[in-house]
Amino acid sequence: MPLMASAQQENVSTYKKRVLESTEVDILSSYYEQTGNNASVTGGIGTEQLTDVAPSIVVSVPLNADDVLSVDVGISTYTSASSSNLNPFDLTRSVGGVSGASNSAPVTNNGYEGVIGSPWVASSGASRQDTWGGITVGYSHSSDSRDQIVSGHASFASEYDYVSVGFGGGYTRLFNEKNTELSLKGSVYLDTWLPRYPTELDSYLEAGGNLNSGFFNGVDILNANGDVTDKNGSESWKPINGFGLISDKKRNSFALSISFSQILGKNTQMSLFADVVKQQGWLANPMQRVYFADVDNYFIGNPASIPNYTSAQNTDVFMLADDMERLPDSRLKVPIGVRLNHYFNEILTVRTYYRYYFDDWGLQSHTASVEVPIKIAQKFTCYPSYRYYTQSQIDYFAPFDSHLSTSAFYTSDFDLSQYDAHQIGFGITYTDIFTKFRTWKFGLKSIDLKYNNYHRTTGLKANYIGIGFKFEMD
Repeated sequence: MPLMASAQQENVSTYKKRVLESTEVDILSSYYEQTGNNASVTGGIGTEQLTDVAPSIVVSVPLNADDVLSVDVGISTYTSASSSNLNPFDLTRSVGGVSGASNSAPVTNNGYEGVIGSPWVASSGASRQDTWGGITVGYSHSSDSRDQIVSGHASFASEYDYVSVGFGGGYTRLFNEKNTELSLKGSVYLDTWLPRYPTELDSYLEAGGNLNSGFFNGVDILNANGDVTDKNGSESWKPINGFGLISDKKRNSFALSISFSQILGKNTQMSLFADVVKQQGWLANPMQRVYFADVDNYFIGNPASIPNYTSAQNTDVFMLADDMERLPDSRLKVPIGVRLNHYFNEILTVRTYYRYYFDDWGLQSHTASVEVPIKIAQKFTCYPSYRYYTQSQIDYFAPFDSHLSTSAFYTSDFDLSQYDAHQIGFGITYTDIFTKFRTWKFGLKSIDLKYNNYHRTTGLKANYIGIGFKFEMD
């Protein structure tokens, strides 16, 4: 008997609970749609209509009792009316029974025959649709005592106009009987632009500044009065400073994050976090046009529509860009925040969040949110939420046709303007801790469904629907 008791005690002392008991698979999908009238590709006015479908799958595999490998693969396929107007003249419409196409085939619209474009009408060009794809591989190792965690990750992503490679790591330490947690993380993202430029600027370079060749051959350029200009004269359109392409196509980001979490009592937990992010390289978007108030305006399209250019009634005239967006080649971002969660009882929990952000471009913002998970049945929890956000504009922002050509940096991207935003959300989670529902070798652990409604004071409105399934492998 003493020998058996000794053996049992040894087994108990060497037993170690696994960090992850079995392989878990998360299948996620979301749908997003937005509308608005401040498209950055067309200089701060025009349709912002966009839809996006983003499925992804995350697989977490326990390699042993201490180590977990995760793989996150996702795609995002969007259709953007704004991005389509990288080339606004690539239109295909049926007007008055006549089918019109690109600048090589003039169309008839409102009695006008010729090349047309509009910031308020989506083009049919290649930039109208795109698919982002990315993969992230992560690894984490927990110490025997489970009070230390070392992690690392590597990622790759690509889209229509950029490629990104990232890597990073982290260290987490738990103290005070695991009631206190300190975490330090770092990451590096090395991006490369595959730049796409507004058609008129790109074509100007290709033609060597000759407005009678290439895209501009046979295409009238109009002044603000709707008169046809002499393309060989001084009173015709030319981009500012002859327009120059991106010389440095890199966009690198370096981030350092620190967080501190403390259990304050039986029912309350608080956490603090701070990040420092340094970006270097080409930080502007070459697709986005800019117009200057101190430079004459020139157009391609129906002269009768020029007086209504900033109205959605304009469907057939487009203003030629003075330049593309240009911003400083470095940016320092610092967000600081706090989370406070309180468990009232088995039915009600409250989760709160606040973040203050500032950077050296002059932008400051405040974010505050609250989420209230309510257990409505043994397996069902609903969680209404509200999020408020406000920000100042950066030093280099001005609305459509308001910048001065003497400025070194400029943008009309309303994401960088001053605005307030409100988001109301609702979600419901089904949790089966015993995974009774099974598909092949997997048990369904949870289902999560959420909806968010978002609107800005700039007029942008958006809706989001997301659904997620978590499976656990036998």
